[in-house]
Amino acid sequence: MTPGLEHYLVVSLLLFALGLLGVIIRRNLLVIYMSLEMMLNAANLALVAFSRFNNNLNGQVMVFFIITVAAAEVAVGLALIVALYRQRQSAHVEDLATMKL
Repeated sequence: MTPGLEHYLVVSLLLFALGLLGVIIRRNLLVIYMSLEMMLNAANLALVAFSRFNNNLNGQVMVFFIITVAAAEVAVGLALIVALYRQRQSAHVEDLATMKL
């Protein structure tokens, strides 16, 4: 038995829901950031699954560019989290709201 498109989409939906739950419930910026990345990877999984089952490479090419942009986003996001941690000695969302220029 080979997994069908619906299997991949169910896994993608579960990953996206778990990531959304992490963004809504958690207060630590690092965990929120990892949950956002999980949501992005869930969307990538759905794009690759649709691309594979439609015999069209457009979705896989789009995922390649999304992963490239996500790598740059990770570098910037982690730099911001490290800067917040160095200034406040905490990585909670409440501390981000209190930062001033």
